[in-house]
Amino acid sequence: MHPKFAEVVESLHPSFERLMSMEPLRGTPPSRLSTPKSGVYLFSEQGRHLYVGRSNRIAYRYALHCGLSAKHNQASFAWKLMAEEVGHKATYRQGEGRADMIRLQNYADAFTAAKARIRRMDFRFVEEIDQMRQALLEAYACVALETPYNDFNTH
Repeated sequence: MHPKFAEVVESLHPSFERLMSMEPLRGTPPSRLSTPKSGVYLFSEQGRHLYVGRSNRIAYRYALHCGLSAKHNQASFAWKLMAEEVGHKATYRQGEGRADMIRLQNYADAFTAAKARIRRMDFRFVEEIDQMRQALLEAYACVALETPYNDFNTH
């Protein structure tokens, strides 16, 4: 491994520890005043770590994941929970995209339920302003916590 990269990776662990030691928020959206703007966040449920994300607007991103008005193209974690619930597999065929699927009542109901489920989850975050470190910390936490709803697929 390149020494510079190894040095950056080694420096991520204290941030990971701060993330994990944070007293989680549950059922209450993070305050924009007390939440750092940029960083990495974690959703957990009953002690099981499910999803790690990163954002330059953590409180706002929380609302996009689970807010009542969050739309299918904004709430990636909720969409993944919904897809699992209804047995949906992405096909990328005409007429089978998110906008088409969310019009179906069972999808819409499951999506609403997924957002409500996320609102009940534990939510933690840690500040990380540097964008490269933020990306690496997200990946570090995903690997360390084995979060099942993270993927790094590109479209």
